[in-house]
Amino acid sequence: MSVMASQTAPLAQGPAHLILDALDPDQRDVATALTGPVCVLAGAGTGKTRAVTHRIAYGVRTGAYSPTTVLAVTFTARAAGEMRTRLRELGVSGVQARTFHAAALRQMGYFWPKVVGGAPPRILDHKAPVIAEASRRIGISVDRVAVRDLASEVEWSKVSLVTAEDYEKACAAIARPQVAGYDHRTVARLITAYEEVKTERSTIDFEDVLLMLADMLASHPEIADQVRSQYRHFVVDEYQDVSPLQQFLLDQWLGGRNELCVVGDPSQTIYSFTGASPHHLLTFRTRYPDAQVVRLVRDYRSTPQVVTLANKLLAQRGRARGTAAPLELVAQRPAGPPVRFEAYDDDESEAKGIAREIRHLTTTGTPVSEIAILYRTNSQSEAFEQALADAGIGYLVKGGDRFFQRKEVRDALVLLRGAARSADPEVPMPETVRDVLVTTGWAEEAPGPRGAARERWDSMQALVTLADEVAARTENATVSDLVLELDERSAAQHAPTVEGVTLASLHAAKGLEWDAVFLAGVSEGLMPISFAETDESVEEERRLLYVGITRAREFLQLSYARARNPGGRASRRRTRFLDGLWPHEEPVQRRRPRAGAAREQLTGEYDQALFDELREWRRTVAAETDKPAFTVLVDAALAAIAETRPTSNAALARINGIGPAKIEKYGASVIAIVERAGG
Repeated sequence: MSVMASQTAPLAQGPAHLILDALDPDQRDVATALTGPVCVLAGAGTGKTRAVTHRIAYGVRTGAYSPTTVLAVTFTARAAGEMRTRLRELGVSGVQARTFHAAALRQMGYFWPKVVGGAPPRILDHKAPVIAEASRRIGISVDRVAVRDLASEVEWSKVSLVTAEDYEKACAAIARPQVAGYDHRTVARLITAYEEVKTERSTIDFEDVLLMLADMLASHPEIADQVRSQYRHFVVDEYQDVSPLQQFLLDQWLGGRNELCVVGDPSQTIYSFTGASPHHLLTFRTRYPDAQVVRLVRDYRSTPQVVTLANKLLAQRGRARGTAAPLELVAQRPAGPPVRFEAYDDDESEAKGIAREIRHLTTTGTPVSEIAILYRTNSQSEAFEQALADAGIGYLVKGGDRFFQRKEVRDALVLLRGAARSADPEVPMPETVRDVLVTTGWAEEAPGPRGAARERWDSMQALVTLADEVAARTENATVSDLVLELDERSAAQHAPTVEGVTLASLHAAKGLEWDAVFLAGVSEGLMPISFAETDESVEEERRLLYVGITRAREFLQLSYARARNPGGRASRRRTRFLDGLWPHEEPVQRRRPRAGAAREQLTGEYDQALFDELREWRRTVAAETDKPAFTVLVDAALAAIAETRPTSNAALARINGIGPAKIEKYGASVIAIVERAGG
């Protein structure tokens, strides 16, 4: 703990070696690897942001880098803001730390008048209206849910660099499921119509920003030279989630150079549905054979109890192709409380039980802002909102109204800007801020029960807390310093901490951490989600649970409800991912989700060569019939065949997911393959 607890403030003025003294040996290897290519495989809680920001600071302090030549790209505005804050604490200014989109938008806006002329097109806030219009033009009827799903599919095609002309073939090649009930040909037509509507309206979407900038750099050497002379050193965080489009833009930025440091963890790949892929991280050494690879495995975030569970969860991972051996974390914190496992009678009991536990935690000293309830789908939040409200516990829903868009926050910023011009320099800044915010409804004591007044107070209290933080780290801080901080945070949507229990989906929790975490609803159908039908998608669900577990620093509880409603049939079962890990309970023989049911009563030990031969046969059948491969037989069914080696239709019929229609179509071929393998 002593290394990670070191203060960064003295490093801003001290000699360069102090930057290295603040790091553990592996982090020091990252910081001293000043020339690329560098690949940092960083497990959850291992201090990757600390390592890369100290690397940048050490490079600047030793003269290896000029700060303005460094571009660090991240995937969230919050992560970019955190990186800028840490660099500032290390005495480094001028480094560009932005999201891919923010960096691309800034560059495109600068070069557009020179390349195209005039102002850049307006960027769509939402795809839905254009998707609806495109649907009308091609004659398909869509509801709100279909529009949302089709918009996501359009986004996937663009970040995957799949054009409308190639969409059908691309989907068939990877057995991509149909979207919203429409076949791939229809979706391809929709993509074409979507682009036409955008052009007519002189608008672009966020993916176009990356595409247009990348094309601008690829087709205008003078523009590319200007950008490449500006940015000579690149850092990419969360590299396991990079999309083909982002990689294409990164390649244009690099222009064949190798001054690149990437940081990622394949075990935290949870956004494949958006086009993200760990492929570029896993093949980094193939692309750059001389790359230096550093592994960060010392976990400073979580207790040994939490780390042990996380390691065991990944150790039981399945056989999805392309998966990499996980990093095994080594806990650095002292022992904490054991991980808790709870089964409740129904959803309402689960929500109320968690609210009671939260009340107990807060009365024993855990700040309410250091507690989170995480779940698989956003629809699960309602029960927890009600239970917390009934218990008089404040909460905020991650993904709700953005902090800086709230009316009370906008009004407070206007008042603070005025105070920045007229404040008495003899009065401490935090005191001035409190005096200003009193007029907006802030008071020393919270108003009590949940409601509009409490939500306004929570927002103002977040500003007060931030004022205290700015004053603590900045000598003679002024209101102007606070306003500058707020402006930077607003531009990056890096909201200050609001007091309240955080309610968030597991996807939204990525990159965050709390002292206490409640992982709710860990039952089959939710974890893994019911529509995870392939081995690959099930393993991504396992990684999602891993991300949830590793958000906890000290207290962790996993729970599920046996029934949905009070008095209902107790038909739910805990997630298969915790077989052998859930205490005082025998492993459950489970049926996989219907579309992929194939391993009930199976050991999972199958003939890999036979499995590969079956997959090759399936690929051929899919190509000949112009159908997605999964519609022939899913991976789970092929694995069951490779294990049980059926040599008759009756034996095939005993495999879950293979019915009379499948046997009639493919039975003879499958049995012939099995018999050849047996010979």
